[in-house]
Amino acid sequence: MPDIFGVIADATRRDILQVLLEKHLQDGEISVSEIVGQLEISQPTVSKHLKVLREAELVTVREEGQHRFYSLDPEPLEMVEDFVIPFLSAGFDTEVTVEYLSESGERVPGPEGADDFAEAEQGEVLPEEAAAAAERIGRAAARAEVRVKELVARFKLRA
Repeated sequence: MPDIFGVIADATRRDILQVLLEKHLQDGEISVSEIVGQLEISQPTVSKHLKVLREAELVTVREEGQHRFYSLDPEPLEMVEDFVIPFLSAGFDTEVTVEYLSESGERVPGPEGADDFAEAEQGEVLPEEAAAAAERIGRAAARAEVRVKELVARFKLRA
């Protein structure tokens, strides 16, 4: 498999991935001619870049007669995400503390079972299913954070 970072380093491939992402979010696929029309670049250029994206397993292709329909497979990009997230979250305090306060702001004991949680924090390991769920939630939160930052950056560029 080609180096994913080298694959996405090319601006044209990133543009093609963006087009494929838009279709992916609509649960669709797109033809080469539609990509050519949207990006206004030549068909041979699009085909060349789609071949690289296919070899990197970032796209899948479905053939129908002489036509090819492409769809995004974002899974290989998780490697990029795993690499980039520590850089994006550097400097953010991720420690969470829980306090229960009365309406007047005084500290009060937590609900029943809260002490069990505190004991678990002191060394007890989560059951495997809970750990897997927590990991999925963490990944989803990280993806959401990246997406929000991306949207904020786009908004700033347009403003």
